[in-house]
Amino acid sequence: MKKRYLVGGVIVVVFLVIGGLSFLNSSVEYATLSKAEKSGKKVQVTGKWVQDMSTHYDTQNNTFTFYMKDEDDRVAQVVLEGAKPNNFDIATSVVAKGRYEEGAFYASEVLTKCPSKYEGNPEGQHPDEIKKSSL
Repeated sequence: MKKRYLVGGVIVVVFLVIGGLSFLNSSVEYATLSKAEKSGKKVQVTGKWVQDMSTHYDTQNNTFTFYMKDEDDRVAQVVLEGAKPNNFDIATSVVAKGRYEEGAFYASEVLTKCPSKYEGNPEGQHPDEIKKSSL
């Protein structure tokens, strides 16, 4: 009977260790491009697409390349494994997940934030006031 408890306890401990390691490997912190370059870890970098610089999709390697400027105004080339994300051309900001290697940020995923039709209007008018003035 004690042998069963011992085997069961070992199995539970093994699963707890595997679960803990999986959680640590899946957590990705936000960083700037400079911090990403220094750390060498997988991080998330928030920034804006630099529209003045070229973008390119390589069909043979299935990579999309663009330039991004982070919150510290540092610009870096981003190489995404895959096609250009949806709504990339109208995105107000991008979040790239990946590692900084060999002078570029290699992203496994790029998320785009697009302008919302539900955001407030620039004049600061209430929506009811806009409706009344347009009648």
